[in-house]
Amino acid sequence: MNGTEIRLGRLFGGGNAVIIAVDHGEFDGPIPGMGDLPEVVQRIDSGVSGVLVSPGMLAHCGHIFDRRGGPLAVVRLNWSTVYAFHWGYADAETVRAMSPEEAVAAGADVALVSLTLKSGSEARDARNVEVYCRLVREARRLGLPVVGEVFPPRCDDLSPREMAEYVHTCCRIVAELGADLIKTFYTERFAETVATCPLPILGLGASKLPTQLDALRLAQRIVDDGGRGVVFGRNAIQVPDPAAFQQALCAVVQQGADASAAAASHGLKD
Repeated sequence: MNGTEIRLGRLFGGGNAVIIAVDHGEFDGPIPGMGDLPEVVQRIDSGVSGVLVSPGMLAHCGHIFDRRGGPLAVVRLNWSTVYAFHWGYADAETVRAMSPEEAVAAGADVALVSLTLKSGSEARDARNVEVYCRLVREARRLGLPVVGEVFPPRCDDLSPREMAEYVHTCCRIVAELGADLIKTFYTERFAETVATCPLPILGLGASKLPTQLDALRLAQRIVDDGGRGVVFGRNAIQVPDPAAFQQALCAVVQQGADASAAAASHGLKD
């Protein structure tokens, strides 16, 4: 086995993965529930597989990663305007934020590299592919697994059919360009996308859903359609009892529990 395989084995632990995302401040600044990030991550349930953080916050949140059996540190390596919704940006200009070598030195176990295509500019798409491929190659040399994130421009303006088509096409492109697993939206064609992509796919939580049960039901649909896990942020943090919700989420994703039963057994109320 090589380093990538060993780290992926730790991430999946013989089953599905639950990653909690707290990297929102890299694009939004402080948001509700994620103000004091070191304190926030201290309350993340120890049963989750990994925690997604931004490059600069890894040093401030290392206390969740430095214990035996703790979650893996997943670090986002590039920065894109496609995530700066509050400024009205959507063109997906993308740059490196941290090199894989710097990430490993800082304590990263897994890298996340996003790729946005169909930005409206062929030249911009080509530059985004160049940034993506260079980071993937550097990570591979270090044995650092790469989560390739498929995220469309102007995602809120897409119809369900358009989102499904984008995700279906771009998951395969990201796999062809090199990655070890993929993070993307759950769509109406998710099962078909999983079947035509050679990599494990993790479904993201996206916008905050109305209830915790809604979020658990989304997670259940993801794994029922072949997803190998989830990456939840707002839906796992902006709740009354984040640890209780995350335990219920792990029950659904890793143990195959029914969403309603998991919500009831962990006392989740909205």
